[in-house]
Amino acid sequence: MKLLANNKKAYHEYFIEEKYEAGLSLLGSEVKSIKNARVSIKEAFIGERNGEMFIYSMHVSNYDQAYDKDIDPTRTRKLLLHKKEIEKLSKAKTQAGYTIIPLKIYERDGLIKLELALAKGKKLYDKRESIKKRDDKRKIDRAIKNYR
Repeated sequence: MKLLANNKKAYHEYFIEEKYEAGLSLLGSEVKSIKNARVSIKEAFIGERNGEMFIYSMHVSNYDQAYDKDIDPTRTRKLLLHKKEIEKLSKAKTQAGYTIIPLKIYERDGLIKLELALAKGKKLYDKRESIKKRDDKRKIDRAIKNYR
């Protein structure tokens, strides 16, 4: 598994409830560009339309050797999920505070995959608490390391 793009901010901004793996409907030049890690999912979000899931605002840079160079880098792309997964995600998204966010894009067995998550937004005090826990764990690990 080769990691191509990561959404580090997602773990800071949201509580991750469930993770799913989805394929992406891409053009050939987009696949080449993504495999060269020229993709960004920082501003991307996922929505449902007509019983299908789509990813919006995912930026894929144009491939230099591509014949068709006038492809919109932030176009909407379809996600390839099972029908039951789509129904489950769309039902959960209607609950207050839940959203669907992309976590990472990776290559597995030559295919481009997207890991997405059902997440609930954190409040400011939740973020502070997470930072405090992480710092405390770091201090404990340092103390244990220095003790040995």
